[in-house]
Amino acid sequence: MRTINRIFYSMLFVGAYSLGAFAQENQSYFLHTIEKGQSLYSISSMYGVAQSDIIKLNPGSDEKIFVGHTLRIPRTAANTQTETFHTIAQGETLYRLTVKYKVSAKAICDANPGLSAENFRISQVIRIPSTKEMEVITVETVTETNIPPIQGPVQSRCKEMHKVKRKETVYSISREYGISESELLAANPELKGENNIKKGTFLCIPFPTAQVSTSTQIQTSPSNNELFNENKKIAERFSTIKTAIILPFLNVSQNEAARMIEYYEGFLMAIDSLKRSGVSIDLYTYNSGPETASLNNILSQKEMKDMDIIFGPLHQQHIKPLADFAQKNNIRLVIPFTSKDNSVFRNPSIYQINTPQSYLYSEVYDHFVRQFPNANVIFIEATTGTKDKAEFIKGLKDELKNRSIPMKSLKENSTTESLKAVLRADRENIFIPTSGNNITLIKILPQLTLLVRDNPDHTIHLFGYPEWQTYTKDHLEAFFELDTYFYSSFYTNNLLPAAINFTKNYRRWYGKDMDERYPKFGMLGFDTGYFFLKGLSQYGSELEKNMQRMDLVPIQTGFKFQRVNNWGGLINKKVFFVRFTKNYELIKLDYD
Repeated sequence: MRTINRIFYSMLFVGAYSLGAFAQENQSYFLHTIEKGQSLYSISSMYGVAQSDIIKLNPGSDEKIFVGHTLRIPRTAANTQTETFHTIAQGETLYRLTVKYKVSAKAICDANPGLSAENFRISQVIRIPSTKEMEVITVETVTETNIPPIQGPVQSRCKEMHKVKRKETVYSISREYGISESELLAANPELKGENNIKKGTFLCIPFPTAQVSTSTQIQTSPSNNELFNENKKIAERFSTIKTAIILPFLNVSQNEAARMIEYYEGFLMAIDSLKRSGVSIDLYTYNSGPETASLNNILSQKEMKDMDIIFGPLHQQHIKPLADFAQKNNIRLVIPFTSKDNSVFRNPSIYQINTPQSYLYSEVYDHFVRQFPNANVIFIEATTGTKDKAEFIKGLKDELKNRSIPMKSLKENSTTESLKAVLRADRENIFIPTSGNNITLIKILPQLTLLVRDNPDHTIHLFGYPEWQTYTKDHLEAFFELDTYFYSSFYTNNLLPAAINFTKNYRRWYGKDMDERYPKFGMLGFDTGYFFLKGLSQYGSELEKNMQRMDLVPIQTGFKFQRVNNWGGLINKKVFFVRFTKNYELIKLDYD
């Protein structure tokens, strides 16, 4: 019996030690559930940790990660000094988190613009601002285990602290919190009038008189809906939209300047169109110069802090200082060009027009299997230009394998007989080269054309890449005969009425034609300018909530914005499939 007791107590000791070890380990990381389009690079960028540190906690994650799987993200000095990342657990509410971390609901809402009562759910990761960054609300130290089911928050003189933003007044702040102007002034005696309010200062927000009188009564903890509604920002309309463009127009190569000027010219046409419909816009234009130039002189201009939206820059080296400035001053920043910067993963002010590669490919894979659910895919292994498409091809093969879609591979110099041998009469046969360059097209098109002519009873398609728009004139007949598809985030052709009208107007305005490269920067300038400025004129500060309601048909650029996480910016996930049918029709397939 003693032996059994010893074994029992030993097991208890080991169990307690294991639980303690797990708790300790749990404090060193938090959990992230992988979503569609995310890569190890984007996830590490979101949390400000090295990919190697994630791999150490998640062996094999450098080889492959899966949507829906969970990663352990290490808590490091880099991501705990100014913030804490919290994975929402079962039963947790926004109120419980305010008690746990001793921060206000408003602070959490402000730090997570993508968070709402609707998506506050288990496994969501949210950003908890540190006490250095946000004002702390005064609460007693309470653990999760001893929070009673009915408990009111401990009252202090201030319900919370408010950081004054640009253009705010005593009147607007008192309205936001449901108190009178006299109550706000009484709680902040240093204010003698509205003229003394300065941006960046903190004001004590007192409890409303009615609430103070009953503050000692026991009350039910507020629900998520109540807290989110309480901390909803007041909608702001723009009488005049202050807009800045920061691009390299001077002191750069002639080719670079020409493309930026073309973008600017299209942008001006968008502003003209909006002004004709009654929208008031003040436009400020700045030359950023070469990538080695500093933006300090531009950002120090007095008017810059008053901008409502900024378009630019071109050079990647300029993105971080401009993005930091935009975030600090609550200004929207539209980045029209690069897709390789990672600022969007941690900066809620950014709109990135060009989709990051992993998100773009994820959208293409989804569209592909929707368009070809009964496919027989044949990859044509190219000899040149395969490096750029290696990641795309690898991901597509994984997707096809997961969905049990048959696939094969052939060399680009395969004979017509070899190509015919892989065809299936019961499926759509999709040929996909592993390179997007023109040399590969020149090599494979003759054999594929013969294959189609010799096998009229089989369904055959060629599938390819955005850059094929550049080669359309050279291969138009073959594209039609092969019933060709390619994917792209931007597309237009000279037969579309919108493109015809814009091209005609551009030529009339500037006495020249746009550069024939794709995307056409004149159209890109018009589309981005019109989309965002029209949206701000319609919805003001609530643009983000209403983007899906905007009934616009861009000339060339598709728009479908999604926030990358609860605290980051928005990326454009729009993808088209363009089809050249055997009936000589050109169709843009939109899957939204």
